[in-house]
Amino acid sequence: MSRAIDPATDTFVTYRNLLFTIAYEMLGSAADAEDVLQETWLRWIKVDAKNVRDQRAYLIRITTRQSLNRLRAAKRRKEAYVGPWLPDPLLTAPDVAEDVELAESVSIGLMIVLETLSPTERVVFVLREAFDVSYDEIAVAVGKSPSAVHQIAHRARQHVDARRPRQVVSPSETRAALRAFQRAVEGRDLQGLLDVLAPDVVLVGDGGGVKQAALRPVIGAEKAVRMLFGGLGKVDGTLTAEPTVVNGNPALLVRLDGEIDGIMAARVEDARITGLYYVRNPEKLTRVESETPLTRR
Repeated sequence: MSRAIDPATDTFVTYRNLLFTIAYEMLGSAADAEDVLQETWLRWIKVDAKNVRDQRAYLIRITTRQSLNRLRAAKRRKEAYVGPWLPDPLLTAPDVAEDVELAESVSIGLMIVLETLSPTERVVFVLREAFDVSYDEIAVAVGKSPSAVHQIAHRARQHVDARRPRQVVSPSETRAALRAFQRAVEGRDLQGLLDVLAPDVVLVGDGGGVKQAALRPVIGAEKAVRMLFGGLGKVDGTLTAEPTVVNGNPALLVRLDGEIDGIMAARVEDARITGLYYVRNPEKLTRVESETPLTRR
């Protein structure tokens, strides 16, 4: 006879995907988000759920506090990271791409912008902008007054708005730009590559000291082209790329002799690529072949 799931477990399972999404947006790391969920669970099962008026809000509060603690610790860890740090790419289901607000909030490009916020600013921004949590509830979660949270949210929004793309780009536009990029690279078409890259494109590679990658962002189309073609000339094996969807947005899954080499994501504006993000660190590529469910509900 099967044993019934206890109410605390049932509630946690109900909101698990939401809690993971919140933690991931705050941290940019799937492994850290999973650790936060484990910590949330251990605290949740000690709570008398009968005394909790809004279980969803209570779980979000625990997840937020644990994420904020990890964000503060991760800041020191990232300072010691070899080369640029990019968020973990996640293979996502079609429903994530269909939710425009969710797809934007977990996009590699926006999450890179979130890295420039302070830990508290990031937590407040994610809860308010992506999950529409009230100022009062955020205040309880971060230990500040509602008026202070309102000011933090306003400051964070201004900071992000100044750095995010000016217009929302459709998935089809991004796919078209990535196809043009792929054709130009595979055909060693220098002019074709210059045509699809914006003059001030930024190329960022994340090898984490494990795989070769530029130790700082490469700025400018001509420098990016030299870096790309120079790197291709040193590859010992056959590189292939296939379209995929990571973080709700089109990307390329790059393989070397059939083995995963990395994920190439792009930021596109006016049909040209303004940002290229290549994640090669193997520790960050554990979720690019099986879907990770993300949700705002």
